Amino acid sequence: MKVNKEFDLPVSKERREMPRKEFIDVLKMFAPGTSLRTALNDIIRANMGALIVVDNGNIDGVFEKGFRINAKFSSQRLMELAKMDGAIILSRNMKKIVFANSLLIPDHNIPTRETGTRHKAAERTSVQTGAIVLAISERKNKSTLYYGDIRYELMESSEILRRAAETMQILEKQRDVLGEALNNFNLLELNKIVTINDVASILQKFEVIHRVSAIVKKYLVELGKEGLVVNLRLKDLTRGLEKEEDLILKDYFEKKTLTEKLLEKMDFDFLLDPENVSRMLFEELHDRPISPRGWRLLSKTNILEKYIEALIARFRNLDIILSRNERELCEIFENEGLCAFFKKELYNLREKISLGKQI
Repeated sequence: MKVNKEFDLPVSKERREMPRKEFIDVLKMFAPGTSLRTALNDIIRANMGALIVVDNGNIDGVFEKGFRINAKFSSQRLMELAKMDGAIILSRNMKKIVFANSLLIPDHNIPTRETGTRHKAAERTSVQTGAIVLAISERKNKSTLYYGDIRYELMESSEILRRAAETMQILEKQRDVLGEALNNFNLLELNKIVTINDVASILQKFEVIHRVSAIVKKYLVELGKEGLVVNLRLKDLTRGLEKEEDLILKDYFEKKTLTEKLLEKMDFDFLLDPENVSRMLFEELHDRPISPRGWRLLSKTNILEKYIEALIARFRNLDIILSRNERELCEIFENEGLCAFFKKELYNLREKISLGKQI
């Protein structure tokens, strides 16, 4: 599965990608307000460098132990030990400082993108062992986090907030675009003129929002408690979207899970062109009409789900349901009152869609 090495752009939704979820958990350890982040900030402010390794049980063969410390972790103690040369080794749970003045000796044949000795050792150690390794540059006053083949530069809270705000502006614009597209999509479904390109286009917009949201969520992890306001806005912008997309997939694809996997595999650049999405999902080069089963629009009514299931099982798609007469529809319901209620719900739904209201 493709993972962006710099972790600037997630390849897929966080609910689907285990490597990304693991790295998000790693980032939480360095969120502002944690003891470890406080120590890193203190080291940077003191214009010092450091090399810190979190023992994951696989590092014994890649370092010479130096001085055994075996003391309880504290930000002050870590800062004092950073004055020494060599690497500092933390316990797996990061509650203890195990060694200081250690020498990292990873395999020199492992390729590295770094130039400085400290950062080369950090990257190679993390790639070789899968351990969390942090390198602090005294010249650049920056902290770089390595986790396996992922390299990520930790930022100051002010910089993270700035980037999060910029990304939120993009997300808000995309959400407005999706809202307008959904209103138009409702009209297309109601008037029975949906095509495969229309379906691909609306799914493309959902997926773009998922990817942009994932970037904001990564910033929120880094911000910790300082990201509360951004988090509230993110939840407001994305509320209900996952369910809405799920119903569209259920409407148009027999193998919904397979379609979700195809969407996962699309990288961001590929996804930006709706025609690419259309070709991948429908395996066709031309546009053609297509009818939804009716799950999404019928779920906007106050009809119980068992009746929606019965309608779709009987009539197969929304186009047929909308064209059936009262007698045929009433065969689905238990009494004439429920049938009349359903007809009224359909009428109200048509009115809202015709007026361009969100449903």
